Amino acid sequence: MKYRKPRGQTISLVLAAHPVSAAAMTAVVTLAAGLSGRPALECLLVAATVLSGQVTVGWLDDVLDRHRDKQAGRLDRPVALGWVDPGTVTFAIAVVVLLLVPLSVANGTYAGVAHLTAVGSVWLYHLWLKRTALSWLPYAVSFGLLPAFLSYGGLGGGMHGSPPTIAMTVLAALLGIGVHFLTVLPDLVQDKETGVRHLPLRIALRTGAPKLLLVSVIWTALVSAGIVTAALTVGLGQ
Repeated sequence: MKYRKPRGQTISLVLAAHPVSAAAMTAVVTLAAGLSGRPALECLLVAATVLSGQVTVGWLDDVLDRHRDKQAGRLDRPVALGWVDPGTVTFAIAVVVLLLVPLSVANGTYAGVAHLTAVGSVWLYHLWLKRTALSWLPYAVSFGLLPAFLSYGGLGGGMHGSPPTIAMTVLAALLGIGVHFLTVLPDLVQDKETGVRHLPLRIALRTGAPKLLLVSVIWTALVSAGIVTAALTVGLGQ
């Protein structure tokens, strides 16, 4: 493995959380909350909730994949590089989960259950389904629950809002599948070498990566356009 100068524990923990993807996901969901008419305080709660969940997902990924990342010579994975101990990252996950549960429930009971289930679904992806042909399923479930998290959301525990529209739920799930394909495509070579046989790799071996990338981009763009159209017509909640 090539050498990179070690970072401090705090910086290493931040980098291990996949900060770019965590921030992007947080920004998108928070923006959606704002566009749906939620007040500023509730949007801040949404941001804190989503960011907490995304941080645990990034950390879990780095801990579970540390041996594969080391084998592949990844220079962007602090745990594989030895900058931070896996036990430290695991402890950090436990600490943030203690915040994640009350933060999720603070959005409302149904919203909290939807968000915790969405996070748990992505955990399941990293724990097991990432290596199978069902790798798309956790992304579909996780993204498909986001409209429920937003439509049922409100400030404080209890029941708020209304069920999400079927159109928004289905489109969000389809968007999750597209995001899954786009995020794993850059690592196809590493995944093939380390035995991670997720669905995108299985398809790419038959069609070729460039063609799959094109289809994935078109799929994601069309679904995103569908979400915007649905938001302007049927709306988020029933």
